Amino acid sequence: MGIREEIQRRRTFAIISHPDAGKTTLTEKFLLYGHAVQLAGSVTARKNQRQSTSDWMELERKRGISISSTVLQFDYDGFRINLLDTPGHQDFSEDTYRVLTAVDAVVMVIDAAKGIETQTRKLFEVCRRRHIPIFTFMNKLDRPTKDPLELLDELESVLKIEACPMNWPLGNGFEFRGVFDRMTRQAHLFEYGSSGSYRAPVEIASLADPLVRERLSEGTHRRLLEEIEILDHAGTRFDPEGAATGKITPVFFGSARNNFGVQLLLDGFLAHAEPPQPRKSNGSFIPVESGFSGFIFKIQANMDPRHRDRIAFLRVCSGKFTRDMTAVHAQSGKEIRLSNAAKMFGRDRETVDEAYAGDIIGFVGQSSLSIGDTLTETPGIMYREIPRFPPECFALLFNPNPSKFKRFREGVDQLLQEGVVQGLQPRNASQQVPVLAAVGPLQFEVFQYRLENEYGAEARLEQAEWKFLRWVNPQADRAWAASVVLPTGTILADDARGQTVILFPGDWALSVFSEKNPSILLGDLPFENGIESEEVSAR
Repeated sequence: MGIREEIQRRRTFAIISHPDAGKTTLTEKFLLYGHAVQLAGSVTARKNQRQSTSDWMELERKRGISISSTVLQFDYDGFRINLLDTPGHQDFSEDTYRVLTAVDAVVMVIDAAKGIETQTRKLFEVCRRRHIPIFTFMNKLDRPTKDPLELLDELESVLKIEACPMNWPLGNGFEFRGVFDRMTRQAHLFEYGSSGSYRAPVEIASLADPLVRERLSEGTHRRLLEEIEILDHAGTRFDPEGAATGKITPVFFGSARNNFGVQLLLDGFLAHAEPPQPRKSNGSFIPVESGFSGFIFKIQANMDPRHRDRIAFLRVCSGKFTRDMTAVHAQSGKEIRLSNAAKMFGRDRETVDEAYAGDIIGFVGQSSLSIGDTLTETPGIMYREIPRFPPECFALLFNPNPSKFKRFREGVDQLLQEGVVQGLQPRNASQQVPVLAAVGPLQFEVFQYRLENEYGAEARLEQAEWKFLRWVNPQADRAWAASVVLPTGTILADDARGQTVILFPGDWALSVFSEKNPSILLGDLPFENGIESEEVSAR
């Protein structure tokens, strides 16, 4: 198979949702239908059933949520699928948003009983800004839900996106019996009583078949026919170009817990999602069939607890990767031999000899690689895909056990390299305790937990009173620091790259600072060559 054919069969996507909408359950069921697992895990009954494949971190298993993004690669129906399971907790981190830079589409899971919730809207906005195609799965139809037409209207009114139902539920709650495939005009009837750990038995029939009439109550059957007629005459028609540009979202209904509609969703997604597309570098698009190139979008320490390893995850944007090849590190201009490459399945890994545009691969032990770095065979290519986010929460980090300082420092340094939590060093000589900054406070709990369990180093965290920080333009003369007027509770600090930041306890402090120091230029994000970085707000 040639490079063009290999790239055309790649599909790389993420699943996004509000917490408890069924995202991780759907991930497991995709793996089940893709023969990547033989028995689907359960998120809701972890003590009695197998644990979720994608939630590999110990803290995730204890809390029953996804905290760190996971990469899962498997084959299905001739396609090579790279599935990224994103964090699903209410405290969003930069990790979630960075993952969205590495995908070509997303599946948005919505609890059909609750409709569109807060975190769904936040992630949807990030996808909209990046013009990422969105496929919607209305989940939990085996429970009482909102009216399906009301759900479609909510998609269009709240998210401002046209919704095209690809199938339609046959009842809901206790009367949910399957879905009607609007593309093939066939009803898929599901049988209750089978375990959700295995594929759901399905019977296929036309709406005129007596079998359909027998399974549905008279009222449900009548309402079904009326709704389908409304959709056929007044509903949004499917447009491949609209779906590819994110203007239309194909909508599927089902129940991930019972595997109802999962295969129709997976088949529909693969039929209509596009293969990897050219990405922009320095104002021009790089053809996917050109020489190898890609960017680092995630770094994870200690995926294997037996080894304190460090894995840099790369999205291949063009061409073909081969093991032990040499590529240029665009940021430094140096050549790097790309050895120790692996394809991932949760925390399990397998040596990879080749990969193509669309694939996600991990490099083990490449300490020179950082988030946002570009690797390329063709000099001059540099991807600027990774957004930066202004932190909103701050904490002081203490080492209560000086005898384990080496472990403490090693753990802090490695975890900060992942980029989910930022480290700041105050300039005030009386306050030399490191400051942690993050988008959400749960990241501090994760940081402390991993420091103790992965590095054997105790840590004590104290929430800080600062509300936000601002970066100072590095082109300014640093002599101002000696004469700067700082409001009460405001401090100067240095970030990991040595840029000056100012931590403010509130809006009033920022106003006072701007009034007293009008010549100092501040930015919500770090400056690059005197220009403020592109922002994607996490608010």
